[in-house]
Amino acid sequence: MEESVRLQYLEAMGIDVWVPRHPPVVTEQAVAAPVGLASQSEAHHFDVPDNEAAPTPEHPATSETAVNRQHVEPAAQTVESAAPRKSESDAFAPLPHHPKSHTDDQAWKDLQHQVAICRACSLCETRTQTVFGVGNKHADWLLIGEAPGRDEDLQGEPFVGRAGQLLNEMIRAIGLRREQVYIANMLKCRPPNNRDPQAGEVDACHGFLQRQIELIRPKLIVAVGRIAAQNLLKTQQPLSRLRGIRHELEGVPLTVVHHPAYLLRSLPEKAKAWEDLQFALSVYQSLQL
Repeated sequence: MEESVRLQYLEAMGIDVWVPRHPPVVTEQAVAAPVGLASQSEAHHFDVPDNEAAPTPEHPATSETAVNRQHVEPAAQTVESAAPRKSESDAFAPLPHHPKSHTDDQAWKDLQHQVAICRACSLCETRTQTVFGVGNKHADWLLIGEAPGRDEDLQGEPFVGRAGQLLNEMIRAIGLRREQVYIANMLKCRPPNNRDPQAGEVDACHGFLQRQIELIRPKLIVAVGRIAAQNLLKTQQPLSRLRGIRHELEGVPLTVVHHPAYLLRSLPEKAKAWEDLQFALSVYQSLQL
């Protein structure tokens, strides 16, 4: 579909098109560091492709992970080097990271093995495989969802299918790529029929998530969706009360954003999700001052 026709179609449908508000600048620092900004030519609209039909959940949507249907391969990372320069876009530059070590590598292998053989709750009886996490293990940004869905359980990777594709576009909208952040879930196994995680299951997986946070040492955590936010922050407040606030988890700033599966079912809410992303970006930028 031609871009002009696509925009007219989206406008006619009442769907906002989201694009980054600041043109990203890629520096040598951004190439070397785990988190950088996508080049201006790679700026994407904050929408899933037009040629995909609306999701039809296999089961009643009792969980925000219910809309996952098609695996999307992560986009290849292509970044052109440029000499560092001072500009307003320097505010988007990544924070410095600790160097990678062989000790960290072994710690990650040990942790992933522990997750793979875990039988701490009944979910081990119904899973196809565990879903550990994916992304840059020294990323500034750590995104945490609630639990794997059907496609995640089959493929062993968090946030795939249409919800994962939209999450990728949400990440790109703030100048990042999936490969530059780390994505994980509170639960490492899929709850049957994508039901909400139970308290005992969250507790059983808490140590694994806590260890991931310790190894990544992120600068910012983003709770993806209401269920993840409520469990991570140990509150029953609705998402509307948790949005736009700088929280903390394990001593790390935490913000909240709508789950992409929810946005696929409620397209008008994308405007609020854009506000959430801008707020998360502002919190991240404040850490560099």
